[in-house]
Amino acid sequence: MKRQNILSLFCITAFAHVAVADKPNIILIYTDDHGHADLGIHGVVKDIRTPHLDALARSGVVATQGYSTAPQCVPSRGGVMTGRFQGRFDLDNNGSALDGFNKETTIAMRLQNAGYATAQFGKWHLGPTEAITKHGFKHVFSQNAQRPFSANITLEGQDRPMSDLPPGEYHLDACSKAAVSIIERYKDQPFFLYLAYRAPHTPLDAPGRYLDRFPGEMPERRRLALGMISAMDDGVGLIVSTLKKHNLTEKTLIFFIGDNGAPLKIHKIDSPRDSDAGGWDGSLNTPLNGEKGMLSEGGISTPFLIAWPGTIPGGRVYEHPVTALDFAATASAAASIGNRGGLDGVNLLPHLTGENKAPPHAALYWRWNAQSAVREGNWKLLRGGDREYLYDLATDREEKHNLTAKHPEIATRLRAKLKTWADGLNPPGMALGPMAATWNDYFDHYLEGKTIANAPGKASKSKADTGVQGWLARDGTLNVKDGILLLKSDKGNQAPFITRSQLKLKGPLVASLTIKTDNAGRGGIAWRMDGDNDFLPVNRASFKVSANSDWQTLKIELPPSGKIIHLRLHLPGGSTQIQKFELNDAEGKAVLSLSDRAMK
Repeated sequence: MKRQNILSLFCITAFAHVAVADKPNIILIYTDDHGHADLGIHGVVKDIRTPHLDALARSGVVATQGYSTAPQCVPSRGGVMTGRFQGRFDLDNNGSALDGFNKETTIAMRLQNAGYATAQFGKWHLGPTEAITKHGFKHVFSQNAQRPFSANITLEGQDRPMSDLPPGEYHLDACSKAAVSIIERYKDQPFFLYLAYRAPHTPLDAPGRYLDRFPGEMPERRRLALGMISAMDDGVGLIVSTLKKHNLTEKTLIFFIGDNGAPLKIHKIDSPRDSDAGGWDGSLNTPLNGEKGMLSEGGISTPFLIAWPGTIPGGRVYEHPVTALDFAATASAAASIGNRGGLDGVNLLPHLTGENKAPPHAALYWRWNAQSAVREGNWKLLRGGDREYLYDLATDREEKHNLTAKHPEIATRLRAKLKTWADGLNPPGMALGPMAATWNDYFDHYLEGKTIANAPGKASKSKADTGVQGWLARDGTLNVKDGILLLKSDKGNQAPFITRSQLKLKGPLVASLTIKTDNAGRGGIAWRMDGDNDFLPVNRASFKVSANSDWQTLKIELPPSGKIIHLRLHLPGGSTQIQKFELNDAEGKAVLSLSDRAMK
């Protein structure tokens, strides 16, 4: 090779190395069911202790009007990972298929292509954890509980084949330490860390050393939540101190965002930690109205911090609305990724540095199941089924005063904007179906001021809701007539399901279902594995149902090989007669049966 070519190649290589080295490190810390109140710097509640997060906030910006894109785990995570509103690729709720998401370009892919070392820690909830590397993450340490988890690095950051790794430490501590090990490993080149703590989401599992920090009288679920948040806070302190040790503080952009508001279950019942894994998680949304599962402020306004010392001035409160979608756009701009087409967020850097004093967004939009909302300036229009509410958030952040009658022209204008936006989604529309009974209860309680006697999801004393052979109905009623199980929608043709928990079934299984139904459509069997906190989208087998006056028998394969602890049988709306529902193991032996003979 000629000397001048060698010199040219050397210069190009050296320039590329310098260009990559000049890129800032980027860290996204994502919390789980973390209420707006539970950040010390907010000054809302007195029992919270988050000194490291408060210090991070003082080094950067507190976004007091920071929003998630959905009031539920899966869609909000799909949005933050892609920087695109998840309704554009049919990821509207926890039960959505992941086909659309799997075709999207994540921020991890963008940064990896720009020369970043990428790593994921903690909760994923967007498909099989062993496949996280397909979405742009080189390193994976997906521990979110005290059970085996997918990992291709050790706690010390050493490479290993992707496979299950047994838990060695409390999952929140382990994720923090693994993240620090990657900082140590890549301190001389740019890295992107996605640290998704499963906290304070149930099951509440803070160990004693964290609980001891919160003595005194309080609900035990509150103490457990405070303990889990304190563990996250310690992790943030460990990460920040490691950055400082390697002189990386001013070379690192950090976002801290919650995935949605806290689930209060209306009544904040302080049940024992092991008896109600899906109950109140002990976190609080005060003073905001509503909770997880609602597009009111309590469901979507979360803790939201941004820090980049030396670039973003510290010690500031930013009051213009921002969204988790802005993370991908901001990270792309910080990393000098040229083509950012298709992102729905805004690069916040010029707004946070003061270069651009205008609000980042002309309007923000949401859609989740039967709910949708738009915020334009301080006006917010919220829809839930046939209900509609207009709030002036400048004077009523708690959403107590519906102004639709007083300002119908504003409601009409915002409704038109919301419809135009929603018609561009996949599928289109401001709602994806009618309001389920649970969310009607939530709207009645929070937005209408009505008293709800029983916590949503708790069994009443009616015969229909006490169930049959351990099965309970949701969004419908369950009765037995002439030895046949009858499942009927609560309202119109909304899709009901029956559910049974506390199971110990070893898969794989084959389900046999014999039914008659009024409506054609799609049904499904969803399952929760031992250790899962929720029903994951991948743990669902779908099937087609024909409207027919004759009995039809369907065979559905349930492929998981582990222990199934919770099942749901989803059926089309209207009325369905169930003659038989049986699960058989690989040898054809019935391990669970719901039949006409058993019901007589």
